[in-house]
Amino acid sequence: MPTYEYRCSQCRRRNAYTVSGFNPPEAPACPACGSTDQKRLIARVAVLRSEESRLDGLADPASLGGFDEDDPRSVGRMMRRMGAESGEEMPPEFGEMVDRLEAGESPESIESSMGDQLGGDTSG
Repeated sequence: MPTYEYRCSQCRRRNAYTVSGFNPPEAPACPACGSTDQKRLIARVAVLRSEESRLDGLADPASLGGFDEDDPRSVGRMMRRMGAESGEEMPPEFGEMVDRLEAGESPESIESSMGDQLGGDTSG
């Protein structure tokens, strides 16, 4: 069954909907805020690779070229790559966090607003 991804225009949350058949749902309501103002996203396509091949890709020192741990955009790009290389389906919260990093938002700001969704303790 296909999965369709949407981004809520109101709360900016990324939502995934699995449907039977091949027709995307019409204006689904956001589970977080209830808004039906959502834009359809292009979803990732899974490519089967061996675990060894994925680990080799992550261990390649050339993959760190241009990585700056003090730049949220650079951290976001690295996290997106690591998520893709893991071969696992990432939860929508991961995608939202990476999108916000790539937009230049500070990790501290993201953690304070998403801490409970990320399973973190935001009490300090």
